[in-house]
Amino acid sequence: MKDVLLIALFAFLGAAAAGLLGAGVLRLLRHRSLVVSLSVVAGVAVTAMLAGTLTVAWAMFLSSHDLYVVTTVVAMAALVSLATAVLLGRWVAAHSRELTLATRSFGDGGTFAAPTGQPTAELAELARELAATSAKLDSSRERERALEASRRELVAWISHDLRTPLAGLRAMAEALEDGMAADSGRYLRQIRTEVERMNGMVGDLFELSRIQAGSLTLTPARISLYDLVGDALAGVDPLAREHGVRLIGDRIDEVPVEVDGKEMSRVLGNLLINAI
Repeated sequence: MKDVLLIALFAFLGAAAAGLLGAGVLRLLRHRSLVVSLSVVAGVAVTAMLAGTLTVAWAMFLSSHDLYVVTTVVAMAALVSLATAVLLGRWVAAHSRELTLATRSFGDGGTFAAPTGQPTAELAELARELAATSAKLDSSRERERALEASRRELVAWISHDLRTPLAGLRAMAEALEDGMAADSGRYLRQIRTEVERMNGMVGDLFELSRIQAGSLTLTPARISLYDLVGDALAGVDPLAREHGVRLIGDRIDEVPVEVDGKEMSRVLGNLLINAI
């Protein structure tokens, strides 16, 4: 039993020395390729085995022939281990490069297509995560394109809606300037109405910019839904009468709601104006 423990001690000391040396080499080469790292690991394993064997052989005073046989066997194992490590490293490195090339499609606005047949579970998991991230980026790009399209459409609508009252204001101003207005008071009242309408449009644009910037602060309060709708209907009633539209709001229940009364009135007013 004592001899076995002694042999184990000598083998451990020889293998530990080789392991420490291999750890130092790995630290120095930690920024190199995977092929180099795997080769070093395989070399450390074989060197540790050889060191432990030679230490035990030296301690047991084996014959030179026996030592030569053991060394030859270990050398053959080292060659096979190194060859296997290099092949495995090159295989994994090749698939890693494929994954790297596929990942570059993110920067070009493309869709990530994971290479098939990943050699390790870690690379396969990384490919799945990249595919999921690509799907999220595609969804974000679609939302961004939709928002940009809505912004362009909004600018076109606002330009059209502003052009109409501006044309009317210009015509009425020219009529007043030339003295062609039969009822100047009515023209002035109409100009004031159009100016208030344009001021409302500008206010809507300002509110929209605050919403997009995230700086719109809401102040919720308890208010009756009946009163909320009634105020909105009263605000657009003159415009509805002008266009021959009849508004009915007596079927609204008096349900209490928790909303920002000012902003909700703006929302309902915009909806009613668009509908009219």
